[in-house]
Amino acid sequence: MASLNLGYWVQSYSMSNQVSSISKSFPLPRSLPFNPLTTQSSSTLKKVNFTSLPSITSVLTKEDIVKEEEQDPQKSSFDFNSYMLQKASAVNQALESAVSLRDPVKIHEAMRYSLLAGGKRVRPVLCLAACALVGGRESMAMPAACAVEMIHTMSLIHDDLPCMDNDDLRRGKPTNHKVFGEDIAVLAGDALLAFAFEHIAVSTVGVPPSRIVRAIGELAKAIGGEGLVAGQVVDIISEGLTDVGLDHLEFIHVHKTAALLEAAVVLGAIVGGGCDEEVEKLRKFARCIGLLFQVVDDILDVTKSSKELGKTAGKDLVADKVTYPKLMGIQKSKEFAEKLKTDAIELLQGFDPAKAAPLIALANYIAYRQN
Repeated sequence: MASLNLGYWVQSYSMSNQVSSISKSFPLPRSLPFNPLTTQSSSTLKKVNFTSLPSITSVLTKEDIVKEEEQDPQKSSFDFNSYMLQKASAVNQALESAVSLRDPVKIHEAMRYSLLAGGKRVRPVLCLAACALVGGRESMAMPAACAVEMIHTMSLIHDDLPCMDNDDLRRGKPTNHKVFGEDIAVLAGDALLAFAFEHIAVSTVGVPPSRIVRAIGELAKAIGGEGLVAGQVVDIISEGLTDVGLDHLEFIHVHKTAALLEAAVVLGAIVGGGCDEEVEKLRKFARCIGLLFQVVDDILDVTKSSKELGKTAGKDLVADKVTYPKLMGIQKSKEFAEKLKTDAIELLQGFDPAKAAPLIALANYIAYRQN
């Protein structure tokens, strides 16, 4: 785990208004006692001005990683880099095969441009790792893993559009609409979304139909009006608000970011044959790392350059969006990230340690990533 610059490849968490005492409860995201469509003064935290935030070189330092490995030799014995290279390569081959260049050529070029542009492949690898953890084979989960990556890519294409975040750079390359135009970019995202569900339904083999149907339903719920879209909408209508608390911010990111990460893990557990108890335990694990992913993203956005991130840095500040560093400060955000990572790893206790090693390593990677 000491080498974490992986480059190319590689729901809810209830919080008190007092940041120093973070709750350990895991209520479902949809049960949050919060109406994001109304402005509420729900947090007593003093907002922090970005100009006063201290600079840091990483979310958690290399020294932190070395210390953890000394405390837990199992972490250092697992070759995370090799694992990610192998799994990411398998995912890339599956994506390349699934979305081939065919007529109409223009739309498939646009789909492939963003889908095969790189990325860490964290979501599909999480899906494969969860499947293996409950005793499934990689082939059982690969279509679901690819489907999650297709939907993630769709969300990035649409996020970058002028009507949304209006971004010019994604994964170190010009955004889809800059290359193909806004009309084709919208359609490329639509096509990837539709094909994701077709791919699970048609290409999944060795899995009982009941599991496939359950997985499709889980994925649809995660990205619709109660999931990713809900988070996007509340994020949009929250821009410029002067009194946004942690519960409001959490609602956005539990849905906008964590929901798809959760779906990736839960889909892997479902198609792999996990029992209900295992699926729900992994769901809680995924909620922790999903929110962790966003906390780290917020920190990196104000501490890294566009070149280092492969996307436009500081855009949340420009858009006047509320982020964890803005509400909590850099140090408290780092502490919260560490708390989420620790709780996520604790939820894997009881599983086969060897099979859980990839998910433990992925949780550490999400916490310590540099882009």
